[in-house]
Amino acid sequence: MHVLINKGSLEILQGDIAEQDTMAIANAANNHFWMGSGVAGAIKRKAGAEIEREAVAQGPADIGEAVLTSGGSLKAKFVIHAAVMGQDLHTNAEYIQKATGKTFRLAEQSRIESLSVPAFGTGVGGFSVYHCAKIMLSEAIGFLSGSRVLRHIRFVLYDEETYAAFQEELKMQFSAKRHA
Repeated sequence: MHVLINKGSLEILQGDIAEQDTMAIANAANNHFWMGSGVAGAIKRKAGAEIEREAVAQGPADIGEAVLTSGGSLKAKFVIHAAVMGQDLHTNAEYIQKATGKTFRLAEQSRIESLSVPAFGTGVGGFSVYHCAKIMLSEAIGFLSGSRVLRHIRFVLYDEETYAAFQEELKMQFSAKRHA
């Protein structure tokens, strides 16, 4: 699914975040930026351990913050590591909203034009994919409405349930805007 927003676009696809060819990809991280399992583990396996060393050197950070590293061996030039959870690996709506907004602002400040993003906090964080979709898509639509640099946000969802949740939420958010 692909929609146009202002001078940008938002896309939803099912796939592997570590395989994306956007200028940057986002990593759903803990606030120390250690890359263990889930999205972080998949990115580290493809990018190489140097990006974990780059990220950890910038931590720890407050939950909701984000840091930028190189992309290592990835197709993407950069990785934005968003601190979606603490060391307890639990997250909530506030953390996801803060981390999502910070990720988009850091991309804009870093002159990143295209960004692939996973569903923050829905793996080891245990957060609902439906609630995550609502939060992250709302942040993305709002950000793209005024963005000057970041022109393309691609949500890359690994499994069918998450992919379907994001597609349905995007349809609902656009339907609500047309009827408002």
